[in-house]
Amino acid sequence: MAQFMLLLHDRLDGFADLSHDEMMAIIKEYTAWTEKMIAEGRFLGGEKLKDEPGRTLIAGANGVEVHTGPFTETNEMIGGYMSIEAADYDQAVEIAKTCPHAKYGRIELREIDQI
Repeated sequence: MAQFMLLLHDRLDGFADLSHDEMMAIIKEYTAWTEKMIAEGRFLGGEKLKDEPGRTLIAGANGVEVHTGPFTETNEMIGGYMSIEAADYDQAVEIAKTCPHAKYGRIELREIDQI
């Protein structure tokens, strides 16, 4: 089985307007999905990342430059990740489509290169 990383992209203000009850309902969706993936033997791990900006390190002319923020766009950040197993990209895509994050943000799906 191949291993895949689901990078969960969020809008910076994506969940800001939700009530506590609305947020708890969304967390329950993620928990149920994760438990289903564990029961199927597909879930390898994952975590929510802190909502702080993080750091980006870039090779520059004078060595490594450190910048605040991992943003691919000014209104987006990677809010978490999950690792799953699937037979191939097609199956991984079908699994990723069932992840609750597909409703709330953007999922970047990448195969893990087992070096």
